[in-house]
Formats: sequence, C-alpha cells, structure tokens
Amino acid sequence: MERIESFRIDHTRLLPGLYVSRRDGGEEKAVTTFDIRITQPNVEPVMDMPAIHTMEHLGATFLRNSARKDEVIYFGPMGCRTGFYLVMFGKLEAADVLPLAREAFAFMEAFEGEIPGATAVECGNFQEQNLNMAHYYARKYLAALENPCLIYPD
Repeated sequence: MERIESFRIDHTRLLPGLYVSRRDGGEEKAVTTFDIRITQPNVEPVMDMPAIHTMEHLGATFLRNSARKDEVIYFGPMGCRTGFYLVMFGKLEAADVLPLAREAFAFMEAFEGEIPGATAVECGNFQEQNLNMAHYYARKYLAALENPCLIYPD
C-alpha cells in the first residue's frame, strides 16, 4: 500500500501551528484539509480527551455559524490527540484561514455556559466534557498563533 501523505511528515519537527495537510478534488472541486496542531507531537503530553470533545463542540458550533460557514466541511480531532483537522472547500493556504482560526480559538477560550450539543439527545457521549481544559488549550493555541508556523518543516 502507498504511504499516506500525513505519515510522510516528520512529526519530530512539527511545532504547534496551522498547516495545509492536503488538497483534494482538483481545481473545480478543491477541498483543503488543515492541520491545527496544538501540542508538539512526541514532546508534549497529548491533549485531554474531555477537553478535545468540548473543543470539538465549540469549534464546530463557531465555524458553522461564522461568516465562512458555507466553506466549512468538517472540524474534528486528530486520533493522536495533538490537534484538530479543519476541512474547507477551496484551494486555500494556511494564511487564508489564520484569521478564522484565531476567531474560533478566541471563542473557545472565552466561552462560558452550557456547551452546545452536550445533552444526551444531541451527543453520544455528552458527559465527557472539560471546559476548563478546553480554555487552557485554546489559550495555548492562540499564543502559538502569535508567531504562527504555517509551513510544514522540510
């Protein structure tokens, strides 16, 4: 089998940042997947699963209500628990979505109250949430975006 693109990235050199992970669909139906890397792989501890779940709810809610909602296809966690994927329509660069990422994570960092979609009717694991840790990771990521890494290291 062919080795997939994400396994060709040297994860020992990745820093927290916002990267183009892949592009699909060609010019006409272009789709761009972004790597929202919050923790440094294999260096920092992986993210807390309840916090990831909370961030998924908050991030998806924000993005699907943003001015760019029609471009958003998916926002969800990486299996390695070091960040999230954001999939959007269009042939985009990381700089194109940097303002949106900042807005989304500022929303997560400041959010207070009932977590959207965190009921038994709306979610298959609604009790596994951690808003305090979600605030921590959002704050951490916003700090990383002050001097963002936007290109995968060679």
